[in-house]
Amino acid sequence: MRNLWNIYKKGLIDENPIFVLALSLCPALAVTTSVVNAFTMGLSVMFVITANNVSVSLIRNLVNPKVRVPVYITSIATIVTFVELVLEAFAPLLYKELGIYLALVVVFAIILARAEVFASKNKVIPSFFDGLGMGSGFTLAMVIIGVIRELLGSGTILGHTILGAWYNPALIMILPPGAFLLIGYMIGGLKIYEAKKAKKLREVDAQ
Repeated sequence: MRNLWNIYKKGLIDENPIFVLALSLCPALAVTTSVVNAFTMGLSVMFVITANNVSVSLIRNLVNPKVRVPVYITSIATIVTFVELVLEAFAPLLYKELGIYLALVVVFAIILARAEVFASKNKVIPSFFDGLGMGSGFTLAMVIIGVIRELLGSGTILGHTILGAWYNPALIMILPPGAFLLIGYMIGGLKIYEAKKAKKLREVDAQ
């Protein structure tokens, strides 16, 4: 059980897809203008990466290594199509908001990478937790970016006014360049924190 927890939490912080691995940044720049859009995209990716990890793990001994990548992409495309159809049927406004970026989940590097690096070499349950952890880390990063962009770009959170009429919204925060700058500062801040933490550990070891 402890091993499964370690597999899960790895995707939250240590190997966070956006803040650490800097993968699949396209939706982080495009659809995080509101918390709802960011959360929906995060959940969609979490479902796809978890379901695909399970699928790849189940068939890993049946697939010829020479055709493994086309098989993985077919699996991802099938799951993404399912997610698109569900969203279109039950949440048409969100489906319209996410637009083409939902279909682009098929080519997200993080999903194919986890299939190749982890799911193709491990059993179903560890692969499930690996996908769930990576998806949770992706969703967490998307929501954090969405909260900051919606607050600074519109003065609202989940559509509710937070900063009041006195606040003059920063237009750049609802544009892709604003998201790019924000993600850059957040990655930089995380690197500085990790460097200070490592330095403190070295000082403790030296004593």
